[in-house]
Amino acid sequence: MVKHMKKEQSQHTDLRPYEKCLAFGAEALSDAELLAVIIRSGASGTTAVRLAGQVLSLCKQKSGLLGIHHLSLKELMEVRGIGEVKAIQIKCIGELSKRIARTAAGERLTFENPASVADYYMETLRHEEQEQMICMMLDTKNHLLGEETLSKGTVNASAITPRELFLAALSYRAVSILLVHNHPSGDPMPSREDLLLTQRVKRAGEMLGIFLLDHIVIGDCSYCSMKQEDLL
Repeated sequence: MVKHMKKEQSQHTDLRPYEKCLAFGAEALSDAELLAVIIRSGASGTTAVRLAGQVLSLCKQKSGLLGIHHLSLKELMEVRGIGEVKAIQIKCIGELSKRIARTAAGERLTFENPASVADYYMETLRHEEQEQMICMMLDTKNHLLGEETLSKGTVNASAITPRELFLAALSYRAVSILLVHNHPSGDPMPSREDLLLTQRVKRAGEMLGIFLLDHIVIGDCSYCSMKQEDLL
């Protein structure tokens, strides 16, 4: 029985990614094998799987598939065997994964539920190396009128004023707004600056009749809702 199992595992390992997918399904492929299917061919003396493994170990900040989001086309093309076409394919598969996750989360999106908002933006924002502030504009029935990225900051700071925020809200004729921004550190706990900005936006909004529903900070697979934490 043990010998039979070992033989099956050996056959499983010896199969090329295409054959392995046909025999066992895509879920049976390793990360390197999945990426090898995308890049299709290796370089001289290197298989597509080994080449994919080199790509996955290229990013120092995030290992494995998550690292793809942090690699530029130039960095990918520095790997021998990765030309412009393969580099573009790799970046596109990373972007595709973000959009699939966001589309799935969008089906569960309700603005009264901070977790659903965090899920909606998680894959878009948690890989970013700079802070971004997004403002969601809502009507009287809490339907989304639109969203705007209001700032893209440095590694640990995003500069925005209530004035530019409410100019955007007024252009949509919004009656309420919801703020979302990310912390590249991965820690979603609001900073002192986050809290001060939130209070300024809340007070300005009350005077204009545009109410702040929540300010959600996105970390790495985690979030903080200032409304839930009674910080509004």
